[in-house]
Amino acid sequence: MANKEFGLFDVVEMKKPHPCGVNRWKIIRMGMDVRIKCEGCTHSVMLPRREFERKMKKVLVKHEE
Repeated sequence: MANKEFGLFDVVEMKKPHPCGVNRWKIIRMGMDVRIKCEGCTHSVMLPRREFERKMKKVLVKHEE
Protein backbone atom coordinates (compact mmCIF):
# COMPACT_ATOMS: atom_id res chain seq x y z
CA MET A 1 0.00 0.00 0.00
CA ALA A 2 1.30 3.44 -0.93
CA ASN A 3 2.19 5.80 1.90
CA LYS A 4 -0.21 8.75 1.82
CA GLU A 5 1.54 12.07 2.38
CA PHE A 6 -0.43 14.59 4.43
CA GLY A 7 0.41 17.41 6.80
CA LEU A 8 -1.10 19.86 9.25
CA PHE A 9 -3.77 22.17 7.73
CA ASP A 10 -4.02 20.14 4.50
CA VAL A 11 -7.52 19.71 3.07
CA VAL A 12 -8.31 16.05 2.44
CA GLU A 13 -11.12 13.98 0.94
CA MET A 14 -12.38 11.00 2.93
CA LYS A 15 -13.91 7.82 1.48
CA LYS A 16 -17.35 8.66 2.93
CA PRO A 17 -18.85 12.17 3.01
CA HIS A 18 -19.97 13.85 6.24
CA PRO A 19 -23.76 13.73 6.92
CA CYS A 20 -23.91 17.48 6.07
CA GLY A 21 -23.06 16.51 2.46
CA VAL A 22 -19.52 17.92 2.22
CA ASN A 23 -16.46 15.71 1.68
CA ARG A 24 -13.71 18.27 2.40
CA TRP A 25 -11.91 18.04 5.74
CA LYS A 26 -9.07 20.18 7.14
CA ILE A 27 -6.46 18.51 9.35
CA ILE A 28 -6.24 20.65 12.50
CA ARG A 29 -4.19 18.37 14.82
CA MET A 30 -1.68 15.60 14.22
CA GLY A 31 -0.03 13.11 16.54
CA MET A 32 -1.07 9.60 17.56
CA ASP A 33 -4.58 10.86 16.80
CA VAL A 34 -5.60 13.10 13.91
CA ARG A 35 -8.32 15.73 14.38
CA ILE A 36 -10.13 16.81 11.24
CA LYS A 37 -12.71 19.58 10.79
CA CYS A 38 -15.52 19.48 8.24
CA GLU A 39 -15.29 22.39 5.79
CA GLY A 40 -19.10 22.52 5.50
CA CYS A 41 -20.47 22.58 9.05
CA THR A 42 -17.16 22.99 11.02
CA HIS A 43 -17.82 19.82 13.07
CA SER A 44 -14.55 18.24 14.22
CA VAL A 45 -13.75 14.55 14.61
CA MET A 46 -10.73 12.86 16.20
CA LEU A 47 -9.54 9.57 14.72
CA PRO A 48 -6.58 7.33 15.53
CA ARG A 49 -3.87 7.92 12.89
CA ARG A 50 -4.12 4.36 11.56
CA GLU A 51 -7.89 4.65 11.04
CA PHE A 52 -7.48 8.12 9.46
CA GLU A 53 -4.91 6.80 6.96
CA ARG A 54 -7.25 3.95 6.05
CA LYS A 55 -10.29 6.22 5.57
CA MET A 56 -8.52 9.07 3.72
CA LYS A 57 -8.91 9.04 -0.05
CA LYS A 58 -6.61 11.86 -1.20
CA VAL A 59 -5.17 15.28 -0.39
CA LEU A 60 -7.10 18.03 -2.18
CA VAL A 61 -5.10 21.10 -1.06
CA LYS A 62 -1.59 21.06 0.38
CA HIS A 63 -0.91 23.71 3.05
CA GLU A 64 1.94 26.01 2.01
CA GLU A 65 4.41 26.73 4.82
